[in-house]
Amino acid sequence: MTIIIVEDEVKTAKALGQLILSIRPDVQILSYIQSIDGAVSYLLENGQPDLIFMDIQLADGLSFEIFKSVKVLSPVIFCTAFDDYAIDAFKSNGIDYVLKPFSRESIALAMNKAAELQNFFQRNNKQMPDFEYLLSKSSENKGKSSFLVFKNNKYQTVQTENIAYFFIKNETPTIMTFDKNEYQLTQSLDEVSKLLAPVQFFRINRQYLVNFAAIREAEHYFSRKLLIKLIVPTEEKLLVGKEKSTAFLNWLENR
Repeated sequence: MTIIIVEDEVKTAKALGQLILSIRPDVQILSYIQSIDGAVSYLLENGQPDLIFMDIQLADGLSFEIFKSVKVLSPVIFCTAFDDYAIDAFKSNGIDYVLKPFSRESIALAMNKAAELQNFFQRNNKQMPDFEYLLSKSSENKGKSSFLVFKNNKYQTVQTENIAYFFIKNETPTIMTFDKNEYQLTQSLDEVSKLLAPVQFFRINRQYLVNFAAIREAEHYFSRKLLIKLIVPTEEKLLVGKEKSTAFLNWLENR
């Protein structure tokens, strides 16, 4: 089995290589690559290895950029220090991941899964899946699935799909659910916005962050603004300023 390691931290890359060789002495590590450009150049000039270990966050950007410049046919095991939304997507698509710091067990399990995937397609005379397509799907921001809240002296979780909108009430970030329950949050709306899927939630203005599923209609308002009406009514008029109206309409359309 031939392997390349795409990792910008030299010590981490070498440690990973040594760990791989201790598990599979027959493996050949073809190259250690530290950047997006380096990975693209290597794959264009040398072809595809049997397996790639790839850090998600490189010094010159996210490794997803590699897939925009070269078609990657090799199975990829992604490496990351952050257990974020992308991990479940990679896993469901049959591409494994390992969390830093690496352990012998995690590397061994990942390599076994990659080998089983290759063997399956070889035994059944099928082509390996299009990892470029799988990556593009897995890299979509699927957002946070729930929020932990505290109410009536109890902690509970609120599923994001049940949230009609987030808003500021009495200077406090607050959740409004479709069944009209309210829950206070400790995060700011700016922080919450970064945790949500952009395709599902839109920051209407400084006070409101709304779920697409909660929008009943939008209509033109004075001064090129938009008036938004939700399934769960708000106490005040919900307006989108003229500087954001085009972006909002594009968001409604391009789904």
